[in-house]
Amino acid sequence: MLQRIQTIWILLSVLAAAFLYITGQDVEVLGETPMISISSIVLVLVGAFSLFSFKNRKRQIMLNNISIIINALLIGMLVYWLQNLSGGIDFPEKGIEPVFPSIAVICLFIANIFIKRDERLVKSVDRLR
Repeated sequence: MLQRIQTIWILLSVLAAAFLYITGQDVEVLGETPMISISSIVLVLVGAFSLFSFKNRKRQIMLNNISIIINALLIGMLVYWLQNLSGGIDFPEKGIEPVFPSIAVICLFIANIFIKRDERLVKSVDRLR
């Protein structure tokens, strides 16, 4: 059922990955390889697959955990990029890119909490039968 609360949280994490793709076009962490763009596309695809696998809650939790790991790696790469970026506080490009994976991690943690709550509810109803 797509009208559950965890759907909104997963959708917010997908939107954060899409915004990272939009803002992270100029980020070069490993030379010419567009690692941020590739990983944000992977995050959007994994999030969309997680969004539509609402009938299998265990798969949804697993996909969210994979997205959390990818987002954590992205946060690390972006912080490394910010540390190596020249310029001071006045440099306008500093600071916005690591915010989106951080938002996605928080949203995915909250979505996993609600998915586990649904799983416990289904198991308790099955016990009553």
